[in-house]
Amino acid sequence: MLLWIEFILCTSVIVFSGIRLSKYGDIIAEKTGLGRAWVGLVLMASVTSLPELVTGISSVTYAGVPDIAVGDVLGSCVFNMLILALLDAVYRPMPISAKAHHGNVLSAGFGILLLSIVAISLFLERYILPLGWIGPYSLLFIVIYFIAMRLVYFYEKRQIALFMKEIAVELKYKDISTKTAIVNYGLNAFVVIVAATFLPKIGEGIAETTGLGQTFVGNIFIAISTSLPEVVVSIAAVKIDAIDLAIGNLFGSNIFNILILAIDDIFFIKGPLLSFANSNHIISALSAIVMTTIAIIGLTYRAEKRPLFLAWDSIGIMLVYVINLMLLYLLR
Repeated sequence: MLLWIEFILCTSVIVFSGIRLSKYGDIIAEKTGLGRAWVGLVLMASVTSLPELVTGISSVTYAGVPDIAVGDVLGSCVFNMLILALLDAVYRPMPISAKAHHGNVLSAGFGILLLSIVAISLFLERYILPLGWIGPYSLLFIVIYFIAMRLVYFYEKRQIALFMKEIAVELKYKDISTKTAIVNYGLNAFVVIVAATFLPKIGEGIAETTGLGQTFVGNIFIAISTSLPEVVVSIAAVKIDAIDLAIGNLFGSNIFNILILAIDDIFFIKGPLLSFANSNHIISALSAIVMTTIAIIGLTYRAEKRPLFLAWDSIGIMLVYVINLMLLYLLR
């Protein structure tokens, strides 16, 4: 019971501070004059993925539970795609995929590429020769990440700039100084770091007491907890009709999540991280690939009507999530 209370407490702290981080990150973008497109893109990625980053590093160093780290990253990728389906339910005028820009397919494609490399690396874990103590795939993740960010940024530059201007109209920070914004951003970032640091040990305790196993707990409970900032930011974007900002944040977070896997691998000095991870993580990697593919089909087809309260692509995404959940539970 105490473990679940600790889990709920950490989750609540992450949600509360995640909301404030998004707010003060936006204030910094406004006050510094560096441009909402560039600052927003960088800060959004760091803000919403901060829990995954800290949880992952803590899992492989302090807690020594690599399955929690890998499960958190891949589970978050799966959950981010589920958020996309949930946003479709929130956005009432039309299917959300019909309103989104085709440019989102670019970042989605990079997500599929990175997730495919993860799945292959998990499958061939015994045959991959390490570079020092890290897997060669980690270097590939880093290179592809920076290529993706560069291409996505230049492709979406005008669109992102437009959305950031919409946010500027909605949010007014004339009474808040730059110093106050930076201090509050730093304080909330620290709170998120502290809360996320406790998650691996709590997750390990839940895995042992419930018998669900680290792979299941990491992919489901820890992943949902650390993905809550994405939920907060994406729903806020949808409410101001910045659809591409919401969808781009989710696809971008998935790309950044795989970079986190490379960072975790560097901190995990026992050897290549994926060689120490349970092969069942392949299920989450493949589920995320299928869900992203369905999202691309929805973005390309652009259905104008919903058969139910959700578009067909969103229903498909939710169905894959349920199947992923069932498979992880059965193989726990």
